[in-house]
Amino acid sequence: MRADQELDYVEFVRSRIPRLHHVAYLVLGDRDRADDAVQNALTVLYRRWGRIGEIENLDAYVHTMVVRACLADRRRPWARVLLRDTPPDGPVPGREGLVDEQLLIRQAIDRLPERQRVVVVLRFLCDLPVAEVARLIGRSEGTVKSRTAYALTALRRWIPSTTWSVS
Repeated sequence: MRADQELDYVEFVRSRIPRLHHVAYLVLGDRDRADDAVQNALTVLYRRWGRIGEIENLDAYVHTMVVRACLADRRRPWARVLLRDTPPDGPVPGREGLVDEQLLIRQAIDRLPERQRVVVVLRFLCDLPVAEVARLIGRSEGTVKSRTAYALTALRRWIPSTTWSVS
């Protein structure tokens, strides 16, 4: 890779890595595995960077790579092994009043089957439209809608109604 291309790559990655990591964390629920998934996707992107001019929407392309890396991570047998009783992730500083609510929602999302969890994360936490989620996971829009409906039904059953608020 030429020096100017490498500089462009580094600049692109620096500006996008927080959002990519956030998406990976929402899908996987673990900061370390999210780091791994983002790193895997960015390694592939680095190898392809010389041909990147062929891609119309680079952000969507990289976002898709990260989501697919997360899904691939979840399919690996070692992903089911938990070496500790509780995840090491703690509360977000400055948001202590919301910690219980956030933990309750995170636990409920973690209870969803993988396919429903991915759809909920992409639709509501990443704020993607149905068509984009369908494209990302390689399914029809109808499938995305039905998985969303089943997931929301389960979440409403598991999360007390006092937690749901409309802003």
